[in-house]
Amino acid sequence: MASQDPLLQPFQLKHLTLKNRVMSTAHEPAYSEDGMPTDRYRLYHLEKAKGGIALTMTAGSAVVSPDSPPAFGNLHAYRDEIVPWLKRLADDCHEYGAAVMIQLTHLGRRTGWNKGDWLPVLAPSPIREPAHRAFPKEAEEWDIERIVDDYVSAAERMQAAGLDGIEFEAYGHLMDGFWSPATNIREDEFGGGLENRMRFSTMVTEAVRKAVGPDFIVGIRLVADEQWDKGLSREEGVEIAKRLVAGGAIDFLNVIRGHIDSDAALNNVIPIQGMPSAPHLDFAGDIRAATKFPVFHAARISDVATARHAIAEGKLDMVGMTRPHIADPHIVRKIEAGEEARIRPCVGATYCLDRIYEGGEALCIHNAVTGRETEMSHEIAPAASARRAVVVGAGPAGLEAARVLAERGHMVDVLEASGEAGGQINLLVRNPRRREMVGIIDWRLEELERLGVTIHYNVFAGGDDVLDFEPDLVVVATGGIAQSPALDAGDELVTSTWDILAGSTKPGETVLLFDDNGAHPGMSAAEVIAGAGAELELVSPERFFAPEIGGMNHVPYAKVFAEKNVKVTINTRLKSVRRDGNQLVAVLGSDYAEATAWERRVSQVVVEHGAMANADLYFELKPLSRNLGAVDYGALIARRAPLRQRNPEGRFDLIRIGDAVASRNIHAAIYEAFRFASLL
Repeated sequence: MASQDPLLQPFQLKHLTLKNRVMSTAHEPAYSEDGMPTDRYRLYHLEKAKGGIALTMTAGSAVVSPDSPPAFGNLHAYRDEIVPWLKRLADDCHEYGAAVMIQLTHLGRRTGWNKGDWLPVLAPSPIREPAHRAFPKEAEEWDIERIVDDYVSAAERMQAAGLDGIEFEAYGHLMDGFWSPATNIREDEFGGGLENRMRFSTMVTEAVRKAVGPDFIVGIRLVADEQWDKGLSREEGVEIAKRLVAGGAIDFLNVIRGHIDSDAALNNVIPIQGMPSAPHLDFAGDIRAATKFPVFHAARISDVATARHAIAEGKLDMVGMTRPHIADPHIVRKIEAGEEARIRPCVGATYCLDRIYEGGEALCIHNAVTGRETEMSHEIAPAASARRAVVVGAGPAGLEAARVLAERGHMVDVLEASGEAGGQINLLVRNPRRREMVGIIDWRLEELERLGVTIHYNVFAGGDDVLDFEPDLVVVATGGIAQSPALDAGDELVTSTWDILAGSTKPGETVLLFDDNGAHPGMSAAEVIAGAGAELELVSPERFFAPEIGGMNHVPYAKVFAEKNVKVTINTRLKSVRRDGNQLVAVLGSDYAEATAWERRVSQVVVEHGAMANADLYFELKPLSRNLGAVDYGALIARRAPLRQRNPEGRFDLIRIGDAVASRNIHAAIYEAFRFASLL
């Protein structure tokens, strides 16, 4: 019997039948090699096709011209070599019933001149984009002519590759750069009134439609309201949408709201944890009502209930769940199987995008396989024989190891020293804005319950506690403990960020926070301290504060710091602390001039220096193990059994993972747990 679920209903887009209403919108995971969508890129999209998605939109965006150098690992749509790569990707996805499209663009000013072939960046007007900092030249008539031709050639390549369609990018790039009064101050036929400002995009859409014919899908992802006093208004945005529809060259609108020329602005377009869910959904519904035309949309639609609501209420025709598919590429398959509760949640950490914007590749904070499909599988293979395993520690690393081992058929017990699972995540969620991170733990606890894994709480495990289970495999995931930076004096006078986050120590009236870790723990503690009303100075020895945090997550911290008047001091190191009456004196110095020293008188000094490995149990068990704790890294990297027998008298195999090895982050802990557990 056909499903009545609104999300599972097909959608007819001209000749193309999309099998359900769920899509992954265009984004650039930066998996390309020399601008080509090679195997890593292909398998990433193929996994979503296997997971039941109706439409996967590749690229974010593929660039149509050499003078649009890649800013995010973009695909090179201007090169003929891309066609066979995309054909293989499309053919593979089509086998699972998923449609494949690609987003095309000229980045305009949203890139840098010192990338690619070092050609000048251009824009409608010579107005600099703060995010990428290039000063563009004003596009000349010959630039416009050749770029229109480049769009046509790129579209023809995509059609030759067997893709189902293309989507033009028009938010923050060249096309809408002409639309917006904030970026177009021209006085020729491409500036002034709306018809002139739309002239370039009209030239592109009409030329491409003529080239590809009527039976190839052509859409546009457009900003219909820049929410900017000097930018494109809602009224003009709606009018642009109506004119695009009336022009007849476009088959769908993919609607976005806001502007993206700075980190702060981008954060409102692509919200992260602690921000409202689906903030632009009603706006997208208004565009659909105004145009009576197919409308797609994605902006923090993270859960199935919201996606279902968007379709059921007629706000959207296709709902984009892009970051959620990075967390779990099998969303639709689980809905179809009645296993909606088993969907791995997107917790809004936006580790994926932060890595892209900082020059890395997209990785999910708690799905280690996404982006690594060339070497690992989302479907966990059963082990050749069952083993009895003990996992010590119920933080993210321990829970992931237990989950994967149990999926492989091993008999698993987890020992946890405290009365609850979560490890350091329990500290992070004390910052109210980051409460969604608990989803990393809750999902694993539900999976372990399904798999029949027992967690023994309030067991501060020693060697005998572990040996009582007569294990064949022991995984030490005991995490770390807060450590202080090396000071010349005053170690006993400082407070750790962990104490602040745990609530065991209240913020003082005047606080100096020294952070030489540069990641979320220090920033979260600073946010809590500032929120408590303290007068706070954040001191970092780095060139800029919190270098381990990308631009997307930087924004909410910076917002709090601005609102609470937090003083930020860089290039400065905490040297020592001493007591003076009821105050503390923090002595600061510089790595760049040894003789310099400054003093701050405060009521509290808080420090963040990562975690020290809590490895006592590991070293207690090490001489009793078969492998003596040793790991064959070559085998591990090659996805072969990584443990070798070094002690014939040993009783079990032993590994340690996560911060029990060294201070790192959540993704590193989960990746390490998965890569070991999936081989043991």
